[in-house]
Amino acid sequence: MRSFKLLAATALVLLTAACGKNTRIEGNLHEGAGKQVTVKLLDVNRFQVLDSVKTNAKGDFKYSLKLAKAQPEFIYLYYGDRQIASLLLQRGDKVKVLTDTLGAYSVEGSQESLKLQGVEKDYNAFMREMQTILDKESNPDPALSRCYVQYYRDRLKYVVANSHSLTVVPVLFQQVNPSLPVFSQPTDAIVFSGICDSLKTVYPDSRYVKALEKETARRLAQMEVDNRIRNAQEVGYVDISLPSMDGKPVKLSESLGKLTMLYFWDSTAQQKMFNIDALLPLYEEFHKKGFEIYAVSLDSDKAAWAAAVRNQKLPWINVCDTRGALSPYVTAYGIGSLPMVWFLVNEEIDTDAKVGNAADIRKYLKKKL
Repeated sequence: MRSFKLLAATALVLLTAACGKNTRIEGNLHEGAGKQVTVKLLDVNRFQVLDSVKTNAKGDFKYSLKLAKAQPEFIYLYYGDRQIASLLLQRGDKVKVLTDTLGAYSVEGSQESLKLQGVEKDYNAFMREMQTILDKESNPDPALSRCYVQYYRDRLKYVVANSHSLTVVPVLFQQVNPSLPVFSQPTDAIVFSGICDSLKTVYPDSRYVKALEKETARRLAQMEVDNRIRNAQEVGYVDISLPSMDGKPVKLSESLGKLTMLYFWDSTAQQKMFNIDALLPLYEEFHKKGFEIYAVSLDSDKAAWAAAVRNQKLPWINVCDTRGALSPYVTAYGIGSLPMVWFLVNEEIDTDAKVGNAADIRKYLKKKL
């Protein structure tokens, strides 16, 4: 009997500990007796409905959810189509939310949720001020510029001061309008990179940090493009440096023949056939006359690229950029689809070259060589 009681007591302690890891929301919807409150989770760029809870006669409601350790989530409460509370919750949080059907709310028990509330309040105030300027000013541009610069500087201070808080993620993605992010400077890529590195030390598995990491990579790639374009003004093209089959970087500028074809591709079946059926015969015919191919694979799977090069015994210069569509060279060379070909003649891009197939390439090579 004593053993049974000890086992039961131990089980109760374990159950209580397990329940204690749940995240709990206790709320009150003012004048919202018998109403439905919808709980949504922000899944990076879309909302996922978790559940709906009904308020009691006093407008009270409760909701419990399980969160993974070190993976806080952005949770939003909705009444109909209206957002009535924004929360950033961690495993084990117990929060109290007082709100109304218009979305005026307060929250207790979560410092991160309080920060998020402040972030949204500041952003909404900024957008209202921008709209007021547009409505009242006959020449709004100077006032709009001052308002934007002040807000940008304020947000920059915020993300630096809160570099280990996930509340900086929505700040970094804020927009003035769909075509103008608040963080729109090319050098903001450095800010993104620093904040991303800080957040990864605390929340390495967070979906929001991983999304930020992708955006950081895109911005850094674009900054690299901008730098290369500025440098390209002296040589007439954007230089490329990527690893070859042996892992050593090979520069385009150090690989130029009398006429060089810059060839962007990937190891899909159709493009592998183009290598064999079109490029190999042309290379064998014109290489001795000064024709060279610098082939840039945009395969994210380096092994697949290496296998294609080895199996097809491609004799020209082969390099790979596993960043794929995020490669800065995609933007620099206007790569809209694959394969794509550019020709470099006398160390400059021949923008007049028009080639769409093997016959066009042959005709062009005969003319130039």
